[in-house]
Amino acid sequence: MMKERILIAGCGRLGTRLGVRLAAAGHHVFGLRRRCDALPSAIVPCPADLASTRELSSRLPQRLDRIYFIMTPDQYDDAGYRAAYVTSLEHLLGALPDRHSHNARLVMVSSTGVYGQDDASWVDEASPTRPARFSGVRLLEAEALAHRHHGPSTVVRFGGIYGAGREALLRKVRRGDACQARPPRFTNRIHEDDCIGVLGHLGGLPDPPPVVIGVDDDPATQCEVMTWLARRLALPAPDHVSGDSAGRRCSNRLLRQSGYELIYPDFRAGYSALLTASR
Repeated sequence: MMKERILIAGCGRLGTRLGVRLAAAGHHVFGLRRRCDALPSAIVPCPADLASTRELSSRLPQRLDRIYFIMTPDQYDDAGYRAAYVTSLEHLLGALPDRHSHNARLVMVSSTGVYGQDDASWVDEASPTRPARFSGVRLLEAEALAHRHHGPSTVVRFGGIYGAGREALLRKVRRGDACQARPPRFTNRIHEDDCIGVLGHLGGLPDPPPVVIGVDDDPATQCEVMTWLARRLALPAPDHVSGDSAGRRCSNRLLRQSGYELIYPDFRAGYSALLTASR
């Protein structure tokens, strides 16, 4: 295996775990974030702000082979999403030629939120993207930038990420929150361990698809998941309520065809491991 120079731009929780794995495989990994004091020793710190083109031009590593763009907004409004995804990626891509990295492979983390379907229909990478929220609109803008990158690029649209420290649904069940049963609301998810695996897998392929949906095999309904969790936690089943959207079912067929094998192929496997570890 060829050892690569890899930059993780937005080296937070997900990026740090990915970086440690890539470094263990022998790659030279740089972690770009505003403050790098918390980065593990396996990742070379690259303290820089993607909002500052001057910082990037002087601090970005040279001759990169691969770049992961994994951002989290500072604020969850339209301005925050535009700054985190669109402006940051514009600045990063604009700085690459001066650092002899314009041909680096780019892997961008996006979301299934770019889809607007809410009628329980199946969607895949070829389905229309008509997001209903500003977050999806800004992510689509950033995806377009990624595809205009001079080098090869892949966008990964992850479903809802869960795992240790990502336990929002467990908290809902423990609080006794209701679930939407009428119409049944479909949900899509992926365990954080599989997110790391998918990013490493796609980044290492010689010719990955330009867009890949990252979800597990089972787009289960909200009530199915919450009822199962309540049973495992020995808690009352959630009340059933009505809603106005049935969600969508995201297909992972292309991800499977690319050769990736899921660690946790459905919510039962993933949450069973999470609950066992928490005990």
